Amino acid sequence: MPTLAEMLQKARRAVVRQGIPEQDADELVQDAFLKLELYQRKSQARSQEALLVTAAVNLSIDRQRRNARAPFADAEDLRHIADVTPDPGQIVEQQQRLRHAAAGLEQLPERTRRILLKRRLENMSYAEIARDEEMSVAAVEKQVARATLQLMQWMSQW
Repeated sequence: MPTLAEMLQKARRAVVRQGIPEQDADELVQDAFLKLELYQRKSQARSQEALLVTAAVNLSIDRQRRNARAPFADAEDLRHIADVTPDPGQIVEQQQRLRHAAAGLEQLPERTRRILLKRRLENMSYAEIARDEEMSVAAVEKQVARATLQLMQWMSQW
C-alpha cells in the first residue's frame, strides 16, 4: 500500500498532466484529499489512491470547464484592472490641500517664492538660480531651505 505522500504526489502529477499550472495543482490535490476524507466517513473506498487521483482529475476538469465558461482575471491581473483614480472625497481633499499650499506660497516673500519655484518646479540647479538672481549659491540654498521649512510648517497647520 502506498504512503500518503506517494498518493498525493501521484494525484499531483495526474492534475499537472491535465494542463493545470503547477502552482494550482497542490490546491486541487488538497481539495481532492478533503473530498476523499469526507467520502470515507460514510463509505469504504476499495482504493484510496485511485479515488484520490480520480477526484483530483475530476476537480481539474471542473476548473477548466468553469474557466472556459466564465474566464475571470487572474489575481496577477487584478492590480492592472483595479481603478486607482481617487474617489470624490479624496479629490476634494486634494484640491483643498493644493489651495492651502498655494496660500502658503503666497505668504513667502516674492524673491524667496521665485527661488523656490525655480528649484522645485523648473528643476534649475542652485548655480543657475544664483546666476539668475545675482546671489551666491550658498544664499540660494539657504533661501530654498527656509522656504521649504516655512511651507512644511504652514502645511502642518492644515
